[in-house]
Amino acid sequence: MTLTLTQALMLAGAAVLLALLIQGWWVSRRAGPKRAQDSLMPRQEPGLSGAPDPAPSQVMASVLDVLHEGDALAAHANAHADTLPMVVRKAAQARRSGTRLDALIDVLAVLHVEAPVSGDAALAHLPASRRAGTKPLAIEGLNTETGEWELPQTGERYGEFQAGLQMVNRAGPLGEIEFSEWVQKVQAFADGVGAMADFPDMIDAVARARELDQFASAHDAQLAVGLKAKGAAWTLGFLAQNAARQGLVAGALPGRMVLPSQEEGAPPMLVLQFDPQAALVEEAESPPLREATLVFDVPQTAESLEPFAALQEVARRLAKDLEAEVVDESGRPLGPHGFAAIHEELSRLYKVLASRDLAAGSPAARRLFS
Repeated sequence: MTLTLTQALMLAGAAVLLALLIQGWWVSRRAGPKRAQDSLMPRQEPGLSGAPDPAPSQVMASVLDVLHEGDALAAHANAHADTLPMVVRKAAQARRSGTRLDALIDVLAVLHVEAPVSGDAALAHLPASRRAGTKPLAIEGLNTETGEWELPQTGERYGEFQAGLQMVNRAGPLGEIEFSEWVQKVQAFADGVGAMADFPDMIDAVARARELDQFASAHDAQLAVGLKAKGAAWTLGFLAQNAARQGLVAGALPGRMVLPSQEEGAPPMLVLQFDPQAALVEEAESPPLREATLVFDVPQTAESLEPFAALQEVARRLAKDLEAEVVDESGRPLGPHGFAAIHEELSRLYKVLASRDLAAGSPAARRLFS
């Protein structure tokens, strides 16, 4: 069948229109938020996909192997660092290690008993609340068998007790009202077990707390670097998929993924923070993401774990996978010189904390900066 000129023109026009529609769809897709690949990330919680992610310890070993060259960054630094994104701010609900009273950060009261007290009796008279205001309190007993201080346990006997109240945490220093509440609770325990309580002077305790709070406030830091999309935004699934490749898993709070520490029971090594609204709705309805922040809590994380090296490498890998730029908290690009300057500042902070017997990641430091 021979096509007329009119029919040929109509077919040519339809082909052009179809090509334009395909091009428009492709441009729209390219400009839209980047989405996770279904073949790589089934609809499951990040870190729990069908194909198992590398174990956090394996990921961290890889990160640290690469970054053992991190000290070479300092050789490229000059006196004019391009940025210093180390900031002092309140940290988000860091987990504390087990209670162990320490005269460095606790006010202590001695409770003398005439005869050993059973652990069952001590447990029966412990305060219902283990806090006075915003400060944790604890009562320990001196085990007559082991000679060790410990939290009272059933079946044991104790020849002496001591009660402690933490002087400072991220809620601020100990105040007179909290001290008085502690005294009342400890005195009730002492009466219950037949002990004579010897309390410290309140004015002196509050003064010590304020001095310690000044030190803690001046040296409480979270180091944060930002990831900012260069072009298309990301869906939550796309961000989570790429973060999971670096060993991060879903955090307890919306808008957080964490890199677990190699140390059992320790706070996470790194935290990836993003808009929590994206995690509270179905992915199809979640707002596109253009930025996220990688953070590590300096006093909570031991220097020996090399969290700064991990931060640099995870930020570098995520920036590549997300097509993002690494920036400081002011949104300025963060390069090798900036990281080298941060490393120097961080080293000074570690030394100052250690000089006060509050080395980063130690039990006392984790309690103080909590």
